[in-house]
Amino acid sequence: MYYKVGTIVNTHGIRGELRVVATTDFPEQRFKKGSRLALFKNDQDTKPVDTITIKSSRPHKGFILITLDGYDNINDVLKYKGMVLKVAEENLSDDDLDDGQYYYHQIIGLNVVTVDGETLGTIKEIMAPGANDVWVVDRPGKDDLLLPVIDQVVKKIDLSAGQVTVELMEGLE
Repeated sequence: MYYKVGTIVNTHGIRGELRVVATTDFPEQRFKKGSRLALFKNDQDTKPVDTITIKSSRPHKGFILITLDGYDNINDVLKYKGMVLKVAEENLSDDDLDDGQYYYHQIIGLNVVTVDGETLGTIKEIMAPGANDVWVVDRPGKDDLLLPVIDQVVKKIDLSAGQVTVELMEGLE
């Protein structure tokens, strides 16, 4: 299984740098020197086109600029423009996470219940608009519920039970 960490949107300069829009909470970990990532033509592909090793990376104007081992020229990397970068599941490590932190794929699909035991729905998406993440909860027969991921709302995350317990603040329903 692979998890998306970014999309190559363009080249940068003539020395083989690639401009990446990162979609990971851990860009410094995913794009560090020596990291191995798989390249896919699009999000839906399950088989990688190629595997690359990061030679260097640096932040630049809201993007991550990366260079790849063995690629030192713009002509060598043009073929990767538009491709999706994913990390293999075996390259994920819980050591990258602080206590109370989770990977997105661990949260998406969890059932959401209130502290009173009422089932609200299933987390289908995670948005990162600013200070905190927001979980999008799919509620059968109702509009999606947007839950801010803050201590006042999220009371317990139980991955083994596949469940999140929340306390709805006034105005969230």
